[in-house]
Amino acid sequence: MINLKTFTSLCIFGILLFNGCSKEEKQVSKNELKPIEANIIVVKKEAIPIWEKITGKTKASSYQEVRARISGVLEKRYFKDGQNVKKGQKLFKIEQEQYISALNIAKAQKEVDEASLKLAIADVNRYKPLVKDGLAPRATLEQYQAKMASLKAAISGDVAQINKAKLELSYTIIRAPISGKIGVRHVDIGNLVGQGESTLLTTITKIDPLYAYFSPSQQDARMLQKYKSKEKPDAFIELQSGFEDIRLDGFVDFSDNTVDPLTSTISMRATINNPNDKIMPGSFVYVNIFVNDKYKFLMIPPYVIFNDQLGKYIYIVDKDDRAKRVDIKTGYSSRYYIAIKSGLKDGDRVIVSSLMKIKQSRKIKPVDVTKTEGIQAILEKNNLIPKSK
Repeated sequence: MINLKTFTSLCIFGILLFNGCSKEEKQVSKNELKPIEANIIVVKKEAIPIWEKITGKTKASSYQEVRARISGVLEKRYFKDGQNVKKGQKLFKIEQEQYISALNIAKAQKEVDEASLKLAIADVNRYKPLVKDGLAPRATLEQYQAKMASLKAAISGDVAQINKAKLELSYTIIRAPISGKIGVRHVDIGNLVGQGESTLLTTITKIDPLYAYFSPSQQDARMLQKYKSKEKPDAFIELQSGFEDIRLDGFVDFSDNTVDPLTSTISMRATINNPNDKIMPGSFVYVNIFVNDKYKFLMIPPYVIFNDQLGKYIYIVDKDDRAKRVDIKTGYSSRYYIAIKSGLKDGDRVIVSSLMKIKQSRKIKPVDVTKTEGIQAILEKNNLIPKSK
């Protein structure tokens, strides 16, 4: 039998034990860190457009030298150095007096020969019946016929001289052979041009569209040829500078048929739309070529990847909403995404924000931003989805 004193002692001990456990639980609960709010994206293996990035150099799509085709003194200039001009626009004027005179002389000679031809035709028509009736010698008729044929030939020559004079007169107005940006003038007004040579007056470059030449290795060129899904793959060039990054779109339209024996590369070209002449010829750029979008990859943004002595790793949110380190192996990569070969699976929630605060097993309050920061969103934001075929 337990006496009253013993029972009272047991009750007091139980109460103290219960209070001690409660305080310990409260202490543990108090030491639990507040969950970190972090953005996550849900990864999925899906078809991703693959782009190959190669350094290249731009070149004008057309370069024309403007030269004097006839001789004479340069009288007028109709442009300012460096301005944009249209095809057919007047650029220079050469003195015209001698060419107008040559044209008038050729026209006058044609009129003289035409008058002589009329007389010769009349003589032939008059002598034909006389010769038929035996009243005039045939030799005289044949002389008039020969003169008529000679005058017809002379008139044909006159027409050729008139056309030549008109052509030379047209050359006194020098027009732009193409649309583009005109360079500096090489000859000033008042100088004699075209005397014994076709004097270079200025140059015009057409830079819209712009050519971008690049030289992938044989291996890369074969890869592009094998896996490309379009006959003329989409392409874009990037010019990065301290104050502005420029991107221009186009397509690949040329591949050389020989390999450079010194570099083991193949020359290729992309034609790029260049409105407002944003990029000039001679610029070094990055050329991005669309390869294919038929193969599936599990991709993540590059900035979520950490490195340590054990290799590459990322943080995901596990089923208990705690941060979990996952070691990964990567494959194909670009500045926009990296393919994961192992370590992740469909449906994993990858942490993409507050990365410096994340620790193993830390409680996470996940915010799903897949629609705005996932791989598909990155593709759309950076115009990496190729145009339709």
